[in-house]
Amino acid sequence: MSALAVALVRDELIGLLAAQAPRLDHALKKVTKQGGEVVLIDGTLIRTQRRTGRTDRRNYSSKHRSHVLHFLALTDEKGRLIWISAARPGRTHDNTAACHDHILAHLRAAGLGALADLGFRGLDNDILDPVIVTGYTASRTHKPTPGEKEANRILAIGRAPVEHGFAHLKNWRILTKLRTDPARATRLLRALLVLTNLEVNRRPMIFFADSRPRPA
Repeated sequence: MSALAVALVRDELIGLLAAQAPRLDHALKKVTKQGGEVVLIDGTLIRTQRRTGRTDRRNYSSKHRSHVLHFLALTDEKGRLIWISAARPGRTHDNTAACHDHILAHLRAAGLGALADLGFRGLDNDILDPVIVTGYTASRTHKPTPGEKEANRILAIGRAPVEHGFAHLKNWRILTKLRTDPARATRLLRALLVLTNLEVNRRPMIFFADSRPRPA
């Protein structure tokens, strides 16, 4: 089989897997049906190879000093990935991406709340009925009170599983540095999300089978 034929088969498989990734509204409705009350939201960066041309400048992150793509992801309370956004330039802020995907409106429609880090501060300005909880921040004129520090600590514990969700996804070697066209990265990430969840779901079954008591 020629290299071109292999590439065509690979792209076809990636497309088929990516099509199985849930849409945002469907993913949130599923959480609601399963009795969930909150989801975890965070942004992550995936490194890419530097490409020529002005269009790639948007992918350069001065903070990380590398070319990256930005993704938003949602997990359930246990850290299971339930949705991932389209790839965006590395300079994209979490709030900008969340606004573009109408995260707040989708959460309200599903009747769910979300735990987020300070990168999402200001996304939800509803003081009486907030959907997204981001914690408290310090400033020159305000230092967090003991109560606010405790709230931040509890929030950090609640958000911890989202990091595990990203860790499972980034175990794929191809994501150490994308060599594909950034325009195809969205399909690749969504395909890997489907495979990651299949693998995560399979592990407890293997553990259960191996740990089952054997008859004497």
